[in-house]
Amino acid sequence: MTIPRIVSQADWTEAHRAHLAKEKAFIRERDALAAARRALPWVRVEKDYVFQTPKGPLSLGGLFQGRSQLIIYHFMMTPGDSHRCPGCSFLCDHIDGANQHLRHHDVSLVVVSRAPLAEIAPFKARMGWSFDWVSSEDNDFNFDYQVSFSDEQIVTGRANYNFAPMTGKSPDLPGVTVFYKSEAGDIFCTFQVRARGGDPLIGAYHYLDLTPNGRNETKRGMMSDWVRLHDEYDERGNRACHCGS
Repeated sequence: MTIPRIVSQADWTEAHRAHLAKEKAFIRERDALAAARRALPWVRVEKDYVFQTPKGPLSLGGLFQGRSQLIIYHFMMTPGDSHRCPGCSFLCDHIDGANQHLRHHDVSLVVVSRAPLAEIAPFKARMGWSFDWVSSEDNDFNFDYQVSFSDEQIVTGRANYNFAPMTGKSPDLPGVTVFYKSEAGDIFCTFQVRARGGDPLIGAYHYLDLTPNGRNETKRGMMSDWVRLHDEYDERGNRACHCGS
């Protein structure tokens, strides 16, 4: 990295005080964006979806677990594929801590994959996660919410992801979809994010953004530069550390 100017304490304080104005403006803009997000129109969910869970089949409404709001994280796990996505896993490492608070704020959070439970369960146990993770193997949920794609869609270029034609060839991609359930039992899709829209859910990124080296990626969002499954890091040290032995 390039070392910035080294200055006196007084000059340092002045520079940081000036930067603080930008930080505060960003926070106010983020709050305004969140308010605009909440004001977006909703769409009613007309289709019945049944998911496979460790406790048996459960409808989309059942995933709310008596709460009015539901966040779904779409974990990339294609049936029969042995690959386990480090990016999805990185995000999911942050769920259990947040979930302790979300449950007490009328929000349920559930992870959904197309892979069967027999493939989900061993990996979930390996990672030590306790959040709810269900399978959409037997329904069209992932396809309808445009995070899974048929071979025909990919070959013909008819697959859409993040409100635009998909450019890659992956049969499954990540995303977050949010739902609301009324007292009458009606379910509405209120919001969705795809691609890097899930970044705000990754707390480790916010810590890294405070540091001199930041995310230390070849380009923004290039997780593969350094992110690993949390049990696959070399515990002997960080390859990017310049602190000496």
